[in-house]
Amino acid sequence: MTGLYEQCLGASGAYKWYINGEWKESSSGKTVKILNPSTNDTAFEVQACTQQEVDSVYKAAKAAQKSWAKTPLWKRAEYLHKVAKVMRDNAQPIADVLVKEVAKPAADAYTEVVRSADLLSYTAEEGVRFFGEGKLLASDSFPGQDRTKLCLASKVPLGVVLTIPPFNYPVNLAVSKIGPALMAGNTVVLKPPTQGAAAGVMMVQCFHAAGVPPGVINCVTGRGSEIGDYLTTHPGANCISFTGGDTGIDICRKAGMVPIQMELGGKDAAIILPDADLDLAAKHIVKGGFSYSGQRCTAVKLVLVHESVADDLLARVLAGVKKLTVGRPEDDAAITPVISTSSADFIESLVKDAEARGAALSAPYRREGNLIWPLVVDGVTEDMRLAWEEPFGPVLPFMRVKTIEEAVEHVNTSRLALQGCVFTRDINQAISIADAMETGTVQINAAPARGPDHFPFQGFRGSGIGSQGVRNSLELMCKTKTTVLNLDKPSYTLG
Repeated sequence: MTGLYEQCLGASGAYKWYINGEWKESSSGKTVKILNPSTNDTAFEVQACTQQEVDSVYKAAKAAQKSWAKTPLWKRAEYLHKVAKVMRDNAQPIADVLVKEVAKPAADAYTEVVRSADLLSYTAEEGVRFFGEGKLLASDSFPGQDRTKLCLASKVPLGVVLTIPPFNYPVNLAVSKIGPALMAGNTVVLKPPTQGAAAGVMMVQCFHAAGVPPGVINCVTGRGSEIGDYLTTHPGANCISFTGGDTGIDICRKAGMVPIQMELGGKDAAIILPDADLDLAAKHIVKGGFSYSGQRCTAVKLVLVHESVADDLLARVLAGVKKLTVGRPEDDAAITPVISTSSADFIESLVKDAEARGAALSAPYRREGNLIWPLVVDGVTEDMRLAWEEPFGPVLPFMRVKTIEEAVEHVNTSRLALQGCVFTRDINQAISIADAMETGTVQINAAPARGPDHFPFQGFRGSGIGSQGVRNSLELMCKTKTTVLNLDKPSYTLG
């Protein structure tokens, strides 16, 4: 690799880790291999950082934080705009790595990088406005008080923010955390996902090239099993923002008294009413269920369809699935290999369990390595794992319900509650059902989706803690500090 990203590669070809504005190779002398999901061959290697190196990035981030917090807001925003420009101008190499590292279709990989740059720019603008405002409270608004106290409420940084994005959006879901953290005056320790670490390192190089001061952003790589607990329980972490799976539950249990932002997946259901536009519903179900091979937290992972229209909807969905291309991400296929052999094995176990319990497969189950052909599983019932567990693959379960109340009850019984959607022509019904669904977001006549990126994004129950979206993330990344002016006598502002 030459050009902008050459600096973050070691002599051996392994990507380096980043501290205090410098790229380094780990003192461990070890690397972690990243397999190409399409071939299961080694695609990249990253440093296997040690616990001592984790200590050092926290120390560097803490040392840089006060100076960064004193950097004017407009200047922080200017840095983010510079990073965004570097990222846009050098998007293709990161996209090429995403194709090999996480088997993301080529067009989607490029879109992720550009979308991430756009998100940084938006965050910079929103951050200037959000942090540029404070509050003035007067004591006489409380019963029995004169106007002798004026309270200035300010938004101040938390300190050092640990950010951990997932494999499926290792760039976009990294900047969605890093951007708000930096605008708030925090410094950052980034731990990219193992699968997605190479792209994550390249993204950090964009911050470096844009001149972000040393220590403001730092990056360690390695296996979560080796440094994960050490990172998340480290006393240097003043906030943790994590997107992933059930690992987040363990992080919550072990983390100390720090703010936590968690998004831990979903079992996003599509509820189809008898009066729904079935062509529209089928189109969104196919796109929502199979985009990036179903490896999205907001993928449609269960269809709850009224039995009176189930056959018609199924026929339309199967017609859409037939048009999906299956193959290599380099060829921009719609269905590409899932992230790992263990993931493919898990997906297969869900399919086999459903089939053994009487579900009907839309086609014979087909798998080659990590590549699984798209499959609709009809006749799923509540005793099947596929009714409750998140496959994170190109498998879509259909459950037929006698009443819509039955569908809503199933949604609300699930441990996961990220998003859901309702298809109906009756707006009153749509609102009533959306209100009854106990999930973070309900889409009406569209598949679940994260975004646009400034929309609030949150999960209930086992799907997470806190809310994302630019404004909500900015709020999370700061705390309130108050300064009270005590006056000798009441003073009232007059016009």
